[in-house]
Amino acid sequence: MKVYEALAEAFVLEGTTDVFGMMGDANMHWMNALAERGVRLYEVRHEGSGLGMADGWARGAGQPGVLTTTSGPGVAQLATSMIVASRARTPLVAFCGEVPLGDDSAVQYLDQRRFAAAIECEFLHVARPEAAQEAVRRAFYLARTESKPVMISAPFDVQLAELDDYDDEYVPSTALISRARLLPDPAGVRAACDLIENAERVVIIAGRGARQADSGEQILALQQRTGALLATTLQAKNWLCDRTDFHVGLSGLFGDKASMELLQEADCVIAVGASLNHYTIESGYLYPEAKYVQIDTAPHLVMGNGKVADCYLQADAVTALTELTRELEGRSARLEGFHTDDVRRRLTDRLRPPAEYVTEPGLLDPREAIWILDRELPGEMGLVLGSGHQTDFGTMLFQRSRDVLSNYGMFGAIGQAPLIALGQMIAHGNRPGFVVEGDASFLMHLSEFETACRYDVPLLVVVMNDQGLGAEYHKARAKNLDPELATIPTPELGRVAEALGGGGATVRTADELRAALAEYVRAPRPTVIDVRITRQVMSTPYRRIQYGEDV
Repeated sequence: MKVYEALAEAFVLEGTTDVFGMMGDANMHWMNALAERGVRLYEVRHEGSGLGMADGWARGAGQPGVLTTTSGPGVAQLATSMIVASRARTPLVAFCGEVPLGDDSAVQYLDQRRFAAAIECEFLHVARPEAAQEAVRRAFYLARTESKPVMISAPFDVQLAELDDYDDEYVPSTALISRARLLPDPAGVRAACDLIENAERVVIIAGRGARQADSGEQILALQQRTGALLATTLQAKNWLCDRTDFHVGLSGLFGDKASMELLQEADCVIAVGASLNHYTIESGYLYPEAKYVQIDTAPHLVMGNGKVADCYLQADAVTALTELTRELEGRSARLEGFHTDDVRRRLTDRLRPPAEYVTEPGLLDPREAIWILDRELPGEMGLVLGSGHQTDFGTMLFQRSRDVLSNYGMFGAIGQAPLIALGQMIAHGNRPGFVVEGDASFLMHLSEFETACRYDVPLLVVVMNDQGLGAEYHKARAKNLDPELATIPTPELGRVAEALGGGGATVRTADELRAALAEYVRAPRPTVIDVRITRQVMSTPYRRIQYGEDV
């Protein structure tokens, strides 16, 4: 058996079903071997895009995504997307071809080990045929247990070598991993309950870890007993909002004024699977008088205010929450807290649209556009939010209970969200979903909309188009610089989408937007809706940061 065949076989036994990337001399044999074994190969138009799709696939499937490139320039194209995946702690395995071993005069030579270190990626080198399958097992083990990207770099000549002692009893990494629940320290549970029992206003902050642990029922039980408000981090946006009247939305910079006023009254914060970074707690300003109970599987974390929690429980979310509720029940402790008619009314009022929208001929108020999207698109449609000024509106204003994935804060790179959305949808069996992105962001990887069309992935791309770099436009105005330098005219992206083989529309009114959404819902297919929005509306986070306005 050839080494590339043994490598392909190991990937299959690790559970690989979908691979994203581009073919070249140094990975074509491996890709061919995968295809022979029934793996679906998605050829993309840019290697970095393939990594972005593998990132989304991993987040959607809950297991390592797989991508591939050829040697040298193919690997170099991964830089931005790899750092995004690293910052998002996405488990990935990248199979990268390499020039023949030791041939540093080759045209496509790159010191791929040094490059991997620079882009925050673990590196494994297949320098000998007999080390090939162990490299695959090690890569998947690291990706799964440490939740990070790993690069397997395989020299072309080593791949073509014969593997004399092929191990047909390959043991996948999953057989080496124990998933036992991490139990909380009983003394820590009692200490946490002391803090909770002595509080009057409790807030529970649920993060991505809580959602991944499927701890919703346990959170709701603790919320009911403690009279707590339930807030989420950005990575768990809108989770459980349809299960309680006392869901306050996002904690931190992206929270609305009414929510922030309520959260500032808290004297005890229980964080579940949330890192409590400076965005979530506004560097400590949001919960000035609160004691903190933090639940996480990681070792003790320092919070965004530079302090540590008053009580830290290193434990599985489900188990820790169950034990907290049981201990409080044993003490007959029950708090009214925030669970009053007045708080319920204030939370209901915050969900109403603005009294009026900004009107500008031929352009929509971005807030109205988000309001329409949230109500016209079915709740079972997942949403991916990009980054940049225009995304702030959706980050704050999407209110329906739906699966929301945000790429905000993951290296601050624009253009990643459509790629992540594509991969996630493929992991979900091509179930319809949508992404909200800016015009500059979408155009950065426009060619991959053709990839969506080629594979018939029914992605809806909603482009919030202010014909410019929205973040830079508003920052320039705040800094007394020339904002027009950040404006960039765009063609009608709906027509561009049609030319690439999908559906498309350019909309300038609320009725046109509703009609375009109805057409997609009636017959989902790859579609771009170019929503022309006014620049006259600045998002709430930018008004807070740039002008110190509390709105």
